[in-house]
Amino acid sequence: MSVQPSIRDTIAQKKITVTFSEKLLARLDDRIPPRQRSQFISEAVENQLAIEEQLDALEESAGAWRDENHPDMLTDEDIDAWLRNLRSSWVRTDRE
Repeated sequence: MSVQPSIRDTIAQKKITVTFSEKLLARLDDRIPPRQRSQFISEAVENQLAIEEQLDALEESAGAWRDENHPDMLTDEDIDAWLRNLRSSWVRTDRE
């Protein structure tokens, strides 16, 4: 019987020191068992970094869309028509 390695076994890890306010630490203690804190904090940081990276991408691309470059999509009706046309080309895979 073989045992699959856990993610911890396959990904290099490094311990760090993080400081929390007493109030925040108490909230963490109330909700997350001690042996699950590292995973919880890692996932929370991963999620927040994804949000930060998306915000950066949005900021970098701000102004990329110019109405004058897309005169066929100036109104809600134009956009609805474009979406209907796009969706009409999709192939359904489920059976009704």
